Amino acid sequence: MNTQLSVNTEHQQAAYHREFQLQPLTNKTLQQQNLAFQGTGGVSMNNRSQGFLPAFLDTVTGIIHLARFADGRPAPMHLIEGLPPELALSRDATGKCTAVKSSVIAGFVRDSLFYTREQATNAI
Repeated sequence: MNTQLSVNTEHQQAAYHREFQLQPLTNKTLQQQNLAFQGTGGVSMNNRSQGFLPAFLDTVTGIIHLARFADGRPAPMHLIEGLPPELALSRDATGKCTAVKSSVIAGFVRDSLFYTREQATNAI
């Protein structure tokens, strides 16, 4: 049974990489990523106890942004609303960020190092 779960998880993670690369990051994308990494260390609720913090990496600049609420407080999960304005691609009528640049990826920070969802999964 564990072998099947492992193969299925690897398949889901490979599909995640194909599907989400080069697409703007949205709340829907984050939900889909959480589903793809469900039950693994690639989701905040499964790796928090290991010292991982949800974060975003701008792959163009190399800058890591911790996940935050819109008011700047640290968030316990990935939220695009707290990212810097220069990363926003679109906003709704109220000004809330609805998509960020495709160069931004969701992952985690632990001990000042950025981990992709897959790397966090493998580290646990």
